[in-house]
Amino acid sequence: MFSLFYRNFRLLILTVIIIVVWGLSSYQALPRLEDPELVSRLALVKTFFPGASAERVEALVTEKIEQELSEIEEIDTYKSTSRTGSSIIEIELLNRVTADEVDPIWSRIRDKLSDAKVEFPAGTTEPELDEIEVKAYSLITALTWEQDDPPNYAILLRSAELLEDQLRILKGTEKTEIFGDPEEEIVVEINPAELVTLGLTAQDLSQQIQQSDSKTAAGQLRGTDSDLLIEVDQELDSLDRVRRIPISFGNGSQFTNLGDIALVSKGTVEPLSDIAIISGHPAVTVGVFVESDYRLDQWAKQAHQVLKQFQEQLPSGLELKVVFDQSNYVEARLNKLIINLLFGALLVFGVTFLMMGWQSALIVGSALPLSILMVFGCMKLMGIPLHQMSVTGLIVALGILIDTAIVMVDEVQKHLKQGLKPEAAINKSVRYLAVPLLSSTITTILAFMPIALLPGSVGEFVGTIGLNVILAVSCSLFLSLTVIPALTARLHKYWQRRVARPSSNRSLRKPSSRPWWETGLSIPLLSSLYSSSVKLTTARPILGILFALTLPVAGFIGALNLELQFFPFADRDQLQIELELPSSASISQTQYFVKNIREQVISHPEVKDVHWFVGQNAPRFYYNLTGGRENESNYAQALVQLNSLSSSSLTRQLQAEMDETFPSARVVVRQFEQGPPFEAPVEMRIYGSDSKRLQELGERARALLVNVANVTHTRASLSEVLPQLGLRVDEEKARLAGLNNASIAQQLDTTLEGTVGGSILESTEELPVRVRLSNSDRGDLDQITSLDLLPVSPNLGSSSNSPTNLIPLSALGEVELKPEQAKITRYNGQRVNTLQAFITTGVLPSKVLSDFKQQLDSSGFQLPQGYSFEFGGEAQERAQALGGLTSAAGVLVVLTVATLVLSLSSFKLAGLIGVVAIASFGLGLFSVNFFGYPFGFNPIIGTIGLIGVAINDSIVVLSALLEDPEARRGNRKAVRSVVMHSTRHVLTTTLTTMIGFVPLLLDGGGFWPPLAVAIAGGVGGATLLALYLIPSAYLLLIGSGNKTAAKFRSNGYNLKTVAIPNIYRNL
Repeated sequence: MFSLFYRNFRLLILTVIIIVVWGLSSYQALPRLEDPELVSRLALVKTFFPGASAERVEALVTEKIEQELSEIEEIDTYKSTSRTGSSIIEIELLNRVTADEVDPIWSRIRDKLSDAKVEFPAGTTEPELDEIEVKAYSLITALTWEQDDPPNYAILLRSAELLEDQLRILKGTEKTEIFGDPEEEIVVEINPAELVTLGLTAQDLSQQIQQSDSKTAAGQLRGTDSDLLIEVDQELDSLDRVRRIPISFGNGSQFTNLGDIALVSKGTVEPLSDIAIISGHPAVTVGVFVESDYRLDQWAKQAHQVLKQFQEQLPSGLELKVVFDQSNYVEARLNKLIINLLFGALLVFGVTFLMMGWQSALIVGSALPLSILMVFGCMKLMGIPLHQMSVTGLIVALGILIDTAIVMVDEVQKHLKQGLKPEAAINKSVRYLAVPLLSSTITTILAFMPIALLPGSVGEFVGTIGLNVILAVSCSLFLSLTVIPALTARLHKYWQRRVARPSSNRSLRKPSSRPWWETGLSIPLLSSLYSSSVKLTTARPILGILFALTLPVAGFIGALNLELQFFPFADRDQLQIELELPSSASISQTQYFVKNIREQVISHPEVKDVHWFVGQNAPRFYYNLTGGRENESNYAQALVQLNSLSSSSLTRQLQAEMDETFPSARVVVRQFEQGPPFEAPVEMRIYGSDSKRLQELGERARALLVNVANVTHTRASLSEVLPQLGLRVDEEKARLAGLNNASIAQQLDTTLEGTVGGSILESTEELPVRVRLSNSDRGDLDQITSLDLLPVSPNLGSSSNSPTNLIPLSALGEVELKPEQAKITRYNGQRVNTLQAFITTGVLPSKVLSDFKQQLDSSGFQLPQGYSFEFGGEAQERAQALGGLTSAAGVLVVLTVATLVLSLSSFKLAGLIGVVAIASFGLGLFSVNFFGYPFGFNPIIGTIGLIGVAINDSIVVLSALLEDPEARRGNRKAVRSVVMHSTRHVLTTTLTTMIGFVPLLLDGGGFWPPLAVAIAGGVGGATLLALYLIPSAYLLLIGSGNKTAAKFRSNGYNLKTVAIPNIYRNL
């Protein structure tokens, strides 16, 4: 049965061909991504209550929504911000929510929002739920205004919409979105003095415009032969038509044209809510998402053809620019990783060749491409795209997956050299090794299972590393039990024919005289030194144990001083800058700062270009950028494009310049980081009921935070006060004048902000007609206070719209400047003051947080009863990720122990391997500490994966001791002999595993080297455990005279449960 592939040569060849074709075709079809896609567990609920203060928005809108959201058990957190006129709530679902469960949950949340709307006050908009995509746009293009005169946003917007339409219809496009597109409208600018003389208000004028817009159905003519629609053919369709609208005044018997009493023009809504400034020019941008299962590189080729054709059709004065093209990053990253994969495979083959000779290396090396091609096929079946994590999983598996092939090739060759026929050699080898190889593979799978099963965003980010390692070792096991034995026997048969030829003198050689490239490299001097050390440690087992455990113990001790990190910075030729001014700043003021900051940043030779987005977050050009900033005139975000990879020194230099040049603004320069998103690296949340008390406590804590070393900027959610103009109305005077507080507010709002009446259709665009005061008048406080108001009820028997009844605003009260809380923030239904700190680039957040905690303790910072605080930011995300990583640890540990006990038929020997597992964890810590890396999430998952790899060599040595009758009884000479004979196998598997990580080590940066160091260094140290700890501990165990010794001295040992490699026979 086991020799089926040898006996049926055609089956062997067809199997190899199927694997190759399946793997290559799957590789070609696999989607290409830069980073793994994260499930969209974030959403924003936006509700607007025009004119309401932050306190009223919180009480009348935010709390109503939060009460409904609290009933959704899948919601992890909901953070709300209540500002003047708006409520923004950020929702985050639990990590356990999967991609298939997300949409039904959002649907239930929308139902809850509809229920909350019933309790809203009049004038509140319907809550809008916007899901946040946790991935980068595939392509961001911009149409820029290159002329010196002010930009014509109508032309820019029309051109952007045409481009959007062409990109949307491309095969593979998921969705498109336009940024920096100001809304257009028809503006009717009124002259207040002239309007009131006619006895009209802005609202009256708007109503009459609305009445002239006949965009409503007028019935049908229904005849016997045909039906005809009837339409009042007087709809608003042009500016001239709007200007000719008759406006009645007086008693309704007098009329004048709208154009005679107001200035009618087309323009953008002012002030602008958001602005895009690309390469220093006003612009409108178009962002495109590509479907996840579509090859981005193929889509990008089509998209660039569209862009080229569109560029040729643009009018003069406009230019099409590509702001961000993700396909370039995907191609560069995957090419680099594939090269690293091939380079690692070549290194592994080279080590196998040096240790085993070319014949064995050729067969063992074939397991590498065949296993990787099978993994590509499995990735296609499981829907796993090619990205940096999935390819890195293959690189990690390079040196691990050939261990089973090494053992199988060695065992088959041993039996063939003993004279067995190929079929018998294969059957005996596979029957002997099937169970132990399966056990070894299972322990490796269980070690990487926590990474593959990690829940939430972190699991989606790194999970494919563990999953691809599992797939690789599983495919390798399949090949080692089927294809590899057949190839070994076939090659041996072919080689025997070659050496049997009369012309060949190879048949006359003794095995000892065969060259090293046939048998493997051996260095007598090193062998002699090594033999002496083994002799010493077997003579004094305690010495061997102490020697083997020195590095692991040092690793555990050194771990106490390791600095903690979540994920390191990304190696990317981009930076981001965030600008935040006081809440009262206008968008024009923010635009002024943006212009000056750009000029300073672009002066650096390392900077290629700077693109700004004012009033909102930039389109997501990196997968973990946090969003949620909209309609904030005091905020701007920039994409800084560099000529080369970003460096901490450049970031620190730019930050220092910004702090010195713009002290009145909060300018934060940041490198991009890997992993799930968080707003700030250091965060503290203070909970309580009174917002003023929270603000005081926050300022006390913030004063301490500012003094912590390496803190560049701080922010508190309740720190800002918004200046507001308050009108103190004399209500008696107002009532005598036929007015009240509500009518005064309504007339002021409709006059200053405008009121919409009717609309004009331009092609497919509907432009509202807004009646309001001119910009110059509504920006002048004296002009506003001199506005005349019309009574809403007759006074003293006079007509309410008589000019003699006009009341100037200044006669009804006084205007004063008063402070108003800019916003009120809540976290999971509680009021909260969130303190955030931004730190010097290159400094670990854990260090800054530790220093901040010391400051809090030394200052005696305490909260009153009913108030509490907790820390968020990177520390919270790291704690959640580690919790998810260890959630399944208990079950997996039990399964690993069960595998070891069943394989070794002994609880005590399984316990000895358990000691090796713990010690190997210490070796991983030692390696990370020795090379100076922080203990981030990558070293953590590397150290966990290390355990399953590190114990395999110890199992091999322990098994060899149990196979030898004398060694099994505790004969020290026999133990030394077994250890010496096992060394070549241990060294071969160790070196192939370590050498497989060389490409990741040479990759540079801070992301992959810590993981590679943890595993490679740990595996290297685990060799000492296998060759010194195992024999020394075994001798002590045998010499103790306990039941275990008696058991092994009698009845022998079940050799069928353990793999005994025979590479040592080549020594």
